[in-house]
Amino acid sequence: MTLKVGIIGTGSMFKAAHLPGWLSRPEVEIVAFCDALRASAEALAANFPGAKVYDHFSEVLADPSIDIIGISTPNVFHSEIAVAALRQGKHVFCEKPDAVNPVEAQKMADAARETGKLLMVMRNNRFSQEAQYVKRLVEKGQLGELYMGRCGWVRRRGIPGRGGWFTTKALSGGGPLIDLGVHMIDLAMWLSGNPKPVTVSGSTYRKFADRPDASGKVPEGTFDVEDLASGFIRFDNGASLQIEFSWASNIEKEEKFLEWRGTEGGFSLVNDKLNLYLENEGALINQQPYFKDEIPQHTANIQHFIDCVLGHERPIFTPEQGVDMIKILSAIYESAERGREIVL
Repeated sequence: MTLKVGIIGTGSMFKAAHLPGWLSRPEVEIVAFCDALRASAEALAANFPGAKVYDHFSEVLADPSIDIIGISTPNVFHSEIAVAALRQGKHVFCEKPDAVNPVEAQKMADAARETGKLLMVMRNNRFSQEAQYVKRLVEKGQLGELYMGRCGWVRRRGIPGRGGWFTTKALSGGGPLIDLGVHMIDLAMWLSGNPKPVTVSGSTYRKFADRPDASGKVPEGTFDVEDLASGFIRFDNGASLQIEFSWASNIEKEEKFLEWRGTEGGFSLVNDKLNLYLENEGALINQQPYFKDEIPQHTANIQHFIDCVLGHERPIFTPEQGVDMIKILSAIYESAERGREIVL
């Protein structure tokens, strides 16, 4: 069986992260490209004999030969395109974040449920060997009850696309919280069994928008999102999670991290290196598991999606988990604005 794929959004994220995944499977044929910059879509289509180039996503969705829609557009368009694609009978694979607010995320989940089509949003960090290994330990109860966690992704200087859609709230929905936070918060929740968030508290800061670059000039374009966000999440099982995300802050170096403390053991995952903290026969033991080379995470995520479409696997991501994620992010922004805890 050949699955025919139409791509909407052909920028750097698609080319670097999504395209290798689609190309890794012989069951997949990319037959259409669409981008606001037609030249970008045309350049890619030139490498795929017979592939069509469309000017508007609605034209891609109207193509009856297409089974799957891949979405790699600016965040604000994810929900509109995904809902329309699902209702046209297409399966959908979408770049994160799911949407820019809970209402739009819920529309996506509702459309997937009502149409019976598969909706999956990129959750590539779930597919590292380290994460998969910890997930098995947690499910076997070897770490006990996970009750206190912390996660983050902090950069010293790393503002993406400054002045473009990344730093324009109307297109992105926010700064590092929605860009980087979705990765690590999702991983923390997935590894701990996807507990339901009940309250959040957060703060956001915008301190580097008007700083000059290396040339001594302030970069042009819009920058109306935060460059640092921090917060605290409580879950329905009593667990809690501290979070911190930044594109720019005066720290030693960039670092992404996740840790959970459990009653029988704990772990930390720092820059993709896993350490386990256990106890055995009265001794405290640190372990650093070693893993062989792995399939790139984004490719593994797309391969999983394809296997789910073909009925070979059950999805490890559900649209309802996406709704919970966007509720958390939106509530942190609300908490930062109001200066108080938000009940979900």
